[in-house]
Amino acid sequence: MCGIIGFTGYLDAKEVLLEGLAALEYRGYDSAGIACCVKEENPIKIIKSVGKVSELRNIVPASLDSGCGIGHTRWATHGGVTVPNAHPHHAGRVTLIHNGIIENYHELAGELAKTGRTPVSQTDTEIAAMLIDSLYEGDACDAIKKASERLDGAYAFCILFADQPDVIYCIRKGSPLVICNTEEGSVVASDMVALLRYSKEYFVLPESQIAKLTKNAVTVTDLDGEPVMPQMLSVNWDMSAAQKNGYKHYMLKEIHEQPEAVLRTVTPRIKKQGELLIPNFSEDGIPDELFLSADRVIIAACGTAMHAGLVGRILMERLLRIPVAVEVASEFRYEDPIINEHTLVITVSQSGETADTLAAVRLSREKGAKTLSIVNVKGSSIARESDYVLYTHAGPEIAVASTKAYTAQLAAFYLIAFRFAYAKGTLSAQDCSAYMKSLSDIPKAIEDTLLSKDITKELSKRLTPSHDLFFIGRGLDYALSCEASIKLKEISYIHSEAYAAGELKHGTLSLVTTGVPVVALATQPDVFAKMISNVKEVCARGAFVILITTPQNAPLVDRSVADVLISLPETESEFTPFTAAVILQLIAYYTSSYRGLDVDQPRNLAKSVTVE
Repeated sequence: MCGIIGFTGYLDAKEVLLEGLAALEYRGYDSAGIACCVKEENPIKIIKSVGKVSELRNIVPASLDSGCGIGHTRWATHGGVTVPNAHPHHAGRVTLIHNGIIENYHELAGELAKTGRTPVSQTDTEIAAMLIDSLYEGDACDAIKKASERLDGAYAFCILFADQPDVIYCIRKGSPLVICNTEEGSVVASDMVALLRYSKEYFVLPESQIAKLTKNAVTVTDLDGEPVMPQMLSVNWDMSAAQKNGYKHYMLKEIHEQPEAVLRTVTPRIKKQGELLIPNFSEDGIPDELFLSADRVIIAACGTAMHAGLVGRILMERLLRIPVAVEVASEFRYEDPIINEHTLVITVSQSGETADTLAAVRLSREKGAKTLSIVNVKGSSIARESDYVLYTHAGPEIAVASTKAYTAQLAAFYLIAFRFAYAKGTLSAQDCSAYMKSLSDIPKAIEDTLLSKDITKELSKRLTPSHDLFFIGRGLDYALSCEASIKLKEISYIHSEAYAAGELKHGTLSLVTTGVPVVALATQPDVFAKMISNVKEVCARGAFVILITTPQNAPLVDRSVADVLISLPETESEFTPFTAAVILQLIAYYTSSYRGLDVDQPRNLAKSVTVE
C-alpha cells in the first residue's frame, strides 16, 4: 500500500524520486524518504520526514548530486508515524524500501539479535534490510535469494548496496513493481503512474524474480540466476490522465470522467448482429463455454468493488435464475468455500493487486473453479493469475475514494449478466439488444446527471455539521446504498450506515431522531410504494429526508415526506445505479470539501490494499 520509486540513469535522481513520490502519494502519505548514491565517504545519503512529500522536498538539499536512488511514501503498518520508521531503511551495506508486510519479522529479529544486530525502528522493513545485509558476501542476487527463502508474507523491495553504486536490485512477492528502461535511464515503481513521464512501455516484474537496474539496461533472472524475458506491456493514456487538469481535486475530476470511462468499457464489447446489438467478448478471449458450464456464481471483492458485485448479483440472478453469492474477499479465503469445476468465481479489483482478492483467485483455481476478473490495470497480479479478464479501461484513478472505477465495474457486470443470459438462452436476442441500447445510453445519462451538481452542493452544506447519516433502499437501491455509505464516511468522516429499508423496524429506527439525515433511494418501480412507506417511518421520527427517485416516480411523491427531492435523468429502472451513484458521489465530495478535509487523501486510508 506504499509508494515505491527507483531511478538510475542520466537525470537528477532526487528530482525523479520526488516527482515520482508526488505522483504515488495516493498510495501512502504519512511519511516519505529518499536514499541516493553519492560520491562521498558514506556512499548512500538518506533523507526522511514525517508528513506529505512536499515536506520531504523542503528538506532535500538542492546540492544533492546523484544519478541513482530510491524513494518511498509510507502508509504505516508496523510502527507509528515517525522519522525512524519512515523508509528507506539502512543496515550495514544495505539500504532498501518496501511495500508489503513481513509476517515472521519478529522471529527473524530474535535471530538477528543473537548476532548483535538490533533495529532502530519498529518496522518489519528494517528487519528485512538487516537479514539481507547479514547474508551479503559480495553477490547481491545470492543474498536476495537466501533472504527470500527466509521471508514470509508479501513484499516488494528496491535495494541499494553500498559497494555497488548506481545499481538497484528489485524483487517482489505479492506486492506490485513495474519497470521500464529508456535512453535517460532505468525506472522502477509500484504503479505505472510514476513511470509514465518516461515511457508508455513497461513490464511487471514477475514474482520471485530479481531485476537488476543499471543506467543502460534492466536484466531479470530467476532465483537460480537464469535469464528471464518479461512480457512488455503498454498503456493507452498519457500524463494528463493522471493530473488534475484544472479540477480542485482528483476525485472531482474522476467523477466527471465517468461518461468516458463507461463508454470505453462498453463500446468495444457491443457488436451488431444484423439489426440487433449483442454483447460480445471475443476480443477479450472470453468464451460462452465459461458461462454455459457454470451452475453457480460467486463474486469475491473488497470495498467498493464488492459493492459493484452486489449490483451484479441482483442482475445475474434475475436474468440467469441460478444462485449468485457475493463474498467479502478477506473472509472468503478463510471460510473453506464450497466451490467446484462448475462454479464461476468473478473477482473485482481496480488495481488488480488487492491482496485478499488475489488470494481468492488462487484459492478458487486450486479448488477447480474457473475465474473471471474485472480489473482496470493491465498486467496486474489478478489479471495474470485469472483464467479470463475483462478490463474496464477506466484510466488511472488517483483519489482514494473510487468513483469512475465503480461505475466502470458496474458496466462490466451489466455486460457479463447480459452475455451470460443470452448464451444460456434465458434472455432473447431482442431483449438483449434492448438492454444494450439502454446501456449504450448511460454515458449520456451520466453527463446529464453531472448537471445536477448545484443541488448536491446546497444539500452538502446542510449535511456538513451532521454526525450520523443513514442510507436506505430496496433491491438495486440497497446495493447502491452500501456504496454511497462507504463513499461518504471515508472522505467526510461522518458516521453513515446503509440499511435495507424493510429492516428499519428491526432495530435501526431507534437511531433515527430529529434532524438525522436519511438518504432514501426509491428508483425501483416494483418496490416504490414500499419505499415510500419506509420514508414515512423516518419522517415520523423527525428525520431530514433526501429522496432520490426517477422522473416517473417523482410526481407520485407526497412532498411532505421529503425535505429534498432529487429526480434522476430518465433511464430504464435497471440502469438507475449509474446515475444515482453519480449524485451520491457528488454529495460525498462536496460534504467533505465543505468540511475542509483532504478529499483525495482521507486519513488512515490508502488507494491500493496490497496487504492483508
